[in-house]
Amino acid sequence: MSKSNAVALPVIDFALLQGHEADRQQIHTQLSKAAREVGFFYLTNHGINPQLLAAVQQVSRAFFALPQAEKLSVQMAQSPHFRGYNLEGSEITRSQPDYREQFDIGAERPALPLTAGTPAWARLQGPNQWPQALPELQQVLTEWQQAMTAMALELLRAFADALHLPHNAFDNLYGALPNEHVKLIRYPGRPDNGSRQGVGAHKDSGFLTFLLQDDQPGLQVEVAPDRWVDATPLPGAFVVNIGELLELATNGYLRATVHRVVSPPADRQRLSVAFFLGAELGAVVPVYQLPDSLARLAQGPASDPLNPLLRDVGWNYLKGRLRSHPDVAQRFYADYLRDTASV
Repeated sequence: MSKSNAVALPVIDFALLQGHEADRQQIHTQLSKAAREVGFFYLTNHGINPQLLAAVQQVSRAFFALPQAEKLSVQMAQSPHFRGYNLEGSEITRSQPDYREQFDIGAERPALPLTAGTPAWARLQGPNQWPQALPELQQVLTEWQQAMTAMALELLRAFADALHLPHNAFDNLYGALPNEHVKLIRYPGRPDNGSRQGVGAHKDSGFLTFLLQDDQPGLQVEVAPDRWVDATPLPGAFVVNIGELLELATNGYLRATVHRVVSPPADRQRLSVAFFLGAELGAVVPVYQLPDSLARLAQGPASDPLNPLLRDVGWNYLKGRLRSHPDVAQRFYADYLRDTASV
């Protein structure tokens, strides 16, 4: 596994998947090792057009530069599907506000019909909100989402190969209507004497997360209890991390690692764009039968008693969104919260 003197995480060359059998074996070994020991790595030569990556960053900056009234016209508080814009301090992680301005979209689909017996997680599916003042945002992000999905699924299937599972082992979980997610994030600079929580320590809930960073550091990975390393920006590369779905599916053989973002200094800002490869909301995560040589290294998923992992995909996603966005929760899920509290 290659390393760079400038980075503390493994660096994996995605192009090896297109090489000879020895190359594919090499990347399978690298993926298994990185995902088990660290849960994070850089992905280079991923095949996403650099011009598209530049366009995504450019349109993201253009969105955050819009007048506040334009951004608030697509505020997440208007969406039961948790889509749209949030002011800094609106999202909560571990009971503390995250100082990041952000815009969330998901797969563009109609809302599901709801009846008295429909599970609350079904409300997560629905249309996005798009600002009228920046029509190119929808075009660029939709193109990027499609390109990222194709690449991410190829990587997910490479993980299946690395685990000695059938190549398409995870396809049923991904399903026909996966809960994919894109988040544009701007971290404003913060004074040293205030909170530096850009986003608090957490794990991601899906299969895989791909982060496109600018040149400003801030992302940190907990590689051991209370030991954090910087995911230093690496030009042209994605930072990739394992989500809870893969940790659950492999009985903890693969590792969903806690990470956080420290706010930049007061005179700077940080831009990142995240793509989360998700699963179908109605899926239930099984424990896949790994070879004995791997299974004996699996220690079970590391579930926080205050934030337990759920194998029901929809409920696991919803749990996280309700905790992070209390304004949306109170407006659109008050009935579910009331019924849950009475149990």
